[in-house]
Amino acid sequence: LLRYCPPLCMFIMSVCVLQLLHMSVFSQSFSPCGRYLAAGNNYGEIALFSLSAALSPDATVQSQKPVLTFTAHEGPVFTLISSDCHLLSAGNGEISAWSWTELIKKDNSLVVGGGDNNVHILDLEHGVFKSVLQGHSDYIHCVSVREREADILSGSEDGAVRIWDSRMDQSVHCIEVYKYESCARPQYGKWISCVTTDSDWMLCGGGPSLSLWHLRSLSPTSIFPLTGCQRQAAFHQDMILAVGDGPFVSHCLLGGEVKAQIPCTPQSLNTLQLNTNSTEHRVLTAGGSSDHIEVFTNLSYRAFSLSF
Repeated sequence: LLRYCPPLCMFIMSVCVLQLLHMSVFSQSFSPCGRYLAAGNNYGEIALFSLSAALSPDATVQSQKPVLTFTAHEGPVFTLISSDCHLLSAGNGEISAWSWTELIKKDNSLVVGGGDNNVHILDLEHGVFKSVLQGHSDYIHCVSVREREADILSGSEDGAVRIWDSRMDQSVHCIEVYKYESCARPQYGKWISCVTTDSDWMLCGGGPSLSLWHLRSLSPTSIFPLTGCQRQAAFHQDMILAVGDGPFVSHCLLGGEVKAQIPCTPQSLNTLQLNTNSTEHRVLTAGGSSDHIEVFTNLSYRAFSLSF
């Protein structure tokens, strides 16, 4: 059997080479988020390219290949147009609509930051780890998923926040927060204990001050004057909620001002959660260095405590 494989492989390679030689690109369109380029060719295929991966300083040859290719029409894809939600393609006598959410989403996956300095992506459907994101030099404290752009953010003991393109499984940006003078607090170290995102914005903190970053410009826009290390933060409407060293939940304005600090029972807080899944049971909860979980039915005061 081995004697017959090389000719078969050569034939397949020849067909692929001929297809590439005779390929024409007829149409292009950018995704609504601007991070992907869709291109249609004369074979009826649409290829999706990650611009964030291709433009990264760490780009490789693989970064310039499609993250997704599929056959959309039997003939050439003459036109591609993007709306806020769909990619529209026109072929010979037919028009198709493709959901951008479906095109750029990841599979049903769980993102895990590990003590081995790596980010692992677990396929929940099959129960296996399908990829490992390598780049941090110390263990990882926190991860966050930027849903619309299919980005993963990770914060590490090494003082860096890395932004990963989850379609290419590679780091596209590395922000060493502690190197920014406005954020640095050497007395607390350089570790990143919390990171979260909302559209084009990121919150991160730990050793460095809690800070708000614009992800398109990769620059800090607000520094929050909170004492101690912040262990978790969240976007809520036009505010930032944060907990860490200290017996209170901090309410901060997007411009950097601390609006209020609501007292809690524990002397320090590790976790903060806002229940947005139910309008009937919409509460904020916080827990830390005690057996109590603080419950806020109104963000301005603690209503009661749950306890183990």
